[in-house]
Amino acid sequence: MEIFVTGIGTDVGKTVAAAAITEALQADYWKPIQSGDFDFGDADRVKSYISNSKTVFHDNAYKFHTPASPHFAAEQENRTIDITQIKRPKTKNSLVIEGAGGILVPLNEQHLVVDLIAPTDLVVVVSRHYLGSINHTLLTVESLRARGKRIAGLVFNGSNPASESIILAMTNLPVIGRLEEEPYIDSRVISAYAEEWSAQLKTLA
Repeated sequence: MEIFVTGIGTDVGKTVAAAAITEALQADYWKPIQSGDFDFGDADRVKSYISNSKTVFHDNAYKFHTPASPHFAAEQENRTIDITQIKRPKTKNSLVIEGAGGILVPLNEQHLVVDLIAPTDLVVVVSRHYLGSINHTLLTVESLRARGKRIAGLVFNGSNPASESIILAMTNLPVIGRLEEEPYIDSRVISAYAEEWSAQLKTLA
């Protein structure tokens, strides 16, 4: 099983959600493109959260110093992202893939993050509650569906029952889990989320 974790934007809790899913499934983890946080990127962050001994962390296909859209980060280093060179890791384990920003973030002048999602991937959309997040969530779901992507469900970050209820009514998607406003994130917090989400995630297999 391959799960692609995306968000409705940046800084919505995608990495924390990816860590919880990885821990729950004891899956492998892969972040194809890292922009910014060069010395301690999302893969390093997820690794620090994981408790199980089965997860394998696969190297980024591209890694940039500039914390910006991948296409611009690549330009700053006189490089170009070639998606034909982004090869999925070979593993017999489940694989959690973390995208960069939202699905329409450009990788180059022709390709977007959504182009990294394989037809067989199960997509988990992370939605953080803020003014405008309903629109951003519905647009993300609509765009994924228009491209024939398989959406497994939603992860909500924060608590806003009014927003959640209308999003769920309009998308007819299940909730994979919810993230609270944690004072800090560590392996114990991730383990708790992994246990809480485990039953729902195993129904995807």
